Amino acid sequence: MLGFMILLALLILGSPIAFSILIAVLGYLSQTPFSVSLVGQRLFSGLDSFAILAIPLFVLAGELMNESGITGRIIRFANACVGHMKAGLAQVNIWASVIFAGLSGSAVADTSALGRIFIPEMEKEGYPRDFAAALTAASSVIGPMIPPSIPVIIYALITSGVSVPALFLAGVAPGILLAIGLSLYVRAKAAHYAPMHERLSFKERMIAFKDAWVPLFMPIFIVGSILTGIVTPTEAAALAAGYALIAGMFVLKSLHLRALPNVFIRAMRDSSVILIIIGVISVANWLLTFSQVPQKVSEMVLAEVTSPWMFLLAVNVILLVVGLFLEGIAAMLILLPILHPIAMQLGLDPVHFGIVVIFNLMIGLVTPPMGICLFVSNSIANVGVGAISRRIMPLFIVELIVLGIVTFIPETVTFLPRLFGY
Repeated sequence: MLGFMILLALLILGSPIAFSILIAVLGYLSQTPFSVSLVGQRLFSGLDSFAILAIPLFVLAGELMNESGITGRIIRFANACVGHMKAGLAQVNIWASVIFAGLSGSAVADTSALGRIFIPEMEKEGYPRDFAAALTAASSVIGPMIPPSIPVIIYALITSGVSVPALFLAGVAPGILLAIGLSLYVRAKAAHYAPMHERLSFKERMIAFKDAWVPLFMPIFIVGSILTGIVTPTEAAALAAGYALIAGMFVLKSLHLRALPNVFIRAMRDSSVILIIIGVISVANWLLTFSQVPQKVSEMVLAEVTSPWMFLLAVNVILLVVGLFLEGIAAMLILLPILHPIAMQLGLDPVHFGIVVIFNLMIGLVTPPMGICLFVSNSIANVGVGAISRRIMPLFIVELIVLGIVTFIPETVTFLPRLFGY
């Protein structure tokens, strides 16, 4: 109880999640006969995993592709495909996120890279600046759903047994469904903001495709190599980084040697944030397991909840609330060791449950008061988080509808993994 109270107090005070958990663990250990030296041992043993290497490698691959200037190529290709529709540039914003998702696997990277282009361009066409910022943030939720995805790898690491390729495949349909839902909304509600563009000719579309084939091929190449058994997910991450480096330097010729030090520094910085949290959470999870907290919670929940659908509904509510205050990966690391065993005892498909959890927590990235993507979007738009939050509410409802479909129609998630034999 002391550890929980310390954690809650530190989070309310705004302390970084990793340090909050670490201090709470130390507070808990002070009530036990264990030595504090166990914290260091367990922290490093929690990071002693070959699979964890995939995280910094995928982050590096995303940074290399971003530095190569592929964002403009993606936007031109998306514009060639959907730019002529009603609310054309808003549609391009959404579907560029679908393509960009296959490169970064990060909602924050999506918001930052695409927002710098779309927010000012949409304002020039007549869209309100706060709407452009809200749409950019909302569509960034697609990023972690479509492979390769860093949250998927972390989920597989925590649950130790759920197939990464199966989770990669399972995220495709929810990501596409979310893009379709957002597209239908902007077509109905935002078409009056800007005039329609002319449809590009077949030749112009082929030129756009030719310019974009390198980033378009990357997710197919990486995920395909995993599905065919050529590489493991960690090896695929290394392959992605190598692909991004070669493509940027020798194919696109837009990645220069002098830029590499800064690229590596950004990748190390972003990776270290995730890895520190993983290490600290591994200590907390060990203490929870030792104290049999997951087992006790499971017994208590199973005594009250006997239906898998009731449990899924409760999980959705809990994760959406938690996502208001905690960053998605941190929330996953804290809650999954407790929720996953209960889901398995209720007979839920681990792949389906994984996508539901990830989808829930990624929605938290765009909901106030702590939605990181809202702050990133506002740093570009400079219209105030409150204004963006008001604009994002209808888009948030669209995301909840898609979440409901994904939660209560498992086939939307599981049909692709089953098609490939998972």
